[in-house]
Formats: sequence, C-alpha cells, structure tokens
Amino acid sequence: MLYIVIAYLWASICLYLLLGGADFGAGIVEFVSRGSDRQRVRRIMYRAIGPVWEANHMWLIIAIVILFAGFPLIYSTISTYMHIPLVLMLLGIIARGTAFSFRNYDAVQDDLQSVYSHIFTLASLITPFFLGIIAAATISGSIDHHTGDFLSSYVFSWLNPFGIATGLFTVAICGYLASVYIIGILSDPYDIRLMTANIKRFICIAIILGALVFFIAYLQRISLLVRVFGSITGQAAIALATLSLIAQVILFKGKHYLRMRFIAAFQIVMILLAVIFQHYPIFLSFQDGSALSLAEDENNRAAIYFLGLALLSGSVLILPALFYLMYSFDKKRITSSSPSK
Repeated sequence: MLYIVIAYLWASICLYLLLGGADFGAGIVEFVSRGSDRQRVRRIMYRAIGPVWEANHMWLIIAIVILFAGFPLIYSTISTYMHIPLVLMLLGIIARGTAFSFRNYDAVQDDLQSVYSHIFTLASLITPFFLGIIAAATISGSIDHHTGDFLSSYVFSWLNPFGIATGLFTVAICGYLASVYIIGILSDPYDIRLMTANIKRFICIAIILGALVFFIAYLQRISLLVRVFGSITGQAAIALATLSLIAQVILFKGKHYLRMRFIAAFQIVMILLAVIFQHYPIFLSFQDGSALSLAEDENNRAAIYFLGLALLSGSVLILPALFYLMYSFDKKRITSSSPSK
C-alpha cells in the first residue's frame, strides 16, 4: 500500500504541474502579450480556463494531504524550512483566484478591472515561480537544519541562484503548456498565429533557462547532471523529451493541434521522470548529506493503509466525474469556437 500512496503523491504533483501549471500559464501568456493583443488573449484564456480552473487545485490538495497524513516528518520539515515561499505561493493562488473572479464576474465594470488584471497576471507569475523554488530546495541539498541562524535556515535555503533559475524555468514551462493547450480550441487564423508565436517564444526561453539551471547547479556543486544523466532511464527520458519537439513540429504542420497537448504533457512528464528517478525515494535532501525518504518516513502502517484505501476509493468516485466535467466544457468550447458551416 505504501507504493500506491507514493504513486498517488507523484501523480498529483505531476498533474498539478500539467493542469494547474497551464492555468498559471494563461496569466503568463497574457502578461507577455503585446498591448494590442492582450485583450484578445484575455478573452481566449477566459474561454479556456473559466469553467474548470478551480478544480485543478485539487491535485495540490491531494499532495498536501498525502504528505500530512502519510509522511508527517517530511510535511513538517518542508512547512518549517520552506514556510516563506510556501506562504508566498499560497498568497499567489488566493490573489490570482480572487482577481480572476472579480475581473470576469464582477457586476460593476469600472477602472478596478485593470487592477484585477494586473493582480491576476502578477500572481500567475509568482505562484509557479515559488513552486519551482520549493522544488529546487527539496533536491538541491541547500537546507541547513543544524544552524541556528534565521537567514541560513529559512531564507538562503531556497533563495539562491539555483532556486531562482528553477523558478524561472517553471514559469516558462507553464507558459509553454498554456499556449499549447489553448491552440487546440482555436479556429481563428490570427489567434492560432498568436499562440504559435507564444509556443516558439516559450520553447526558446525554456531551453535557455533549462541550460542555465544545469550551469548554476554545476557552479553550486549540485549533482544535477549526474542525477539526470546518470542512469539509462534518465537519458532515455531526456531523449524522448527532446524528440517530442520534432513531433510537435510535425503535428503543427499537419494542424493536429489537439494532439500537441498530449505531446507537451509527455515532454513535461519525461523531464520530471529524469529528475526524480535517481532521487527516489528521497524526497528532501539536506546540506549535511542527510535526507528524508518516502520509503522510510511513514507515519505508521495503519495510516498508510487507510490512506491508500481512501485514495483508491476516491479515484473511483471522483476522477470519472472530474474528467467528464473537463471533457464536457472542452467539447463545448471547441464546438462554439469552430466556424459555422
């Protein structure tokens, strides 16, 4: 049952990046759009994420509950040493959701709509940025849990060049996912060209920032290169992620926009697999070389057992309805956005 719980944990983190990350990317795409196109992009993004955007936070909630109930030491350690970026990330989620609701559903349309838009785009940048920073801190071994100094323990453990580069890379990934997902529901040629330009832009930015992450990891003596390329699985995952770019070009030329979504998701999954495969089952590394492992840090067998049962039964009851909800709204959007015959 332990491995079932761990599988759900990694799946929820992955799905949050793929689905919730694409929602954050909607605000990022709006942020980088030119002034003349920003209103157009805003309408496109609202049509895409409006009905189901809140449901994507379910994956984050599942991951938090799994850590809290099944791996309390890992949960408490992350909550303690990462409390600043966690709070900033959660504030970003709250501010983004609030601004999105007031901007699109406020009964009074006034100058505050511009304020809501600025909050929405800024929060869409902040949230994935700190999500990437937290992820970088868990694998980089930058947390010093022996020092009594506040800055060393609770600030510099995450606020460092590697964390910042990883946060920026996560932002670029979210913008890329949003652009690819959105292009599948568009029918207007100008909108398609607009999203195509964004896809190319975010791919270039992600490649540059990805290289920067590896370069900074080398400078800070973080064994990221060994961790990613030190196994056949990691090498294969990176190779497949790279080859997926060729598949994206072929699909784009053939105007198979919906299939591009699956390739983009596959790319991100392969990148995550390459990073975590060598790191597993370690979830959190420390500066002194010690670590917290998912295979060792379990609350008790009874908690893991019942947590696994709850996850399995909940999947049977909830997931079909959730995916049908997303499918229904997606089908409706494609139909409504298609040109009439």
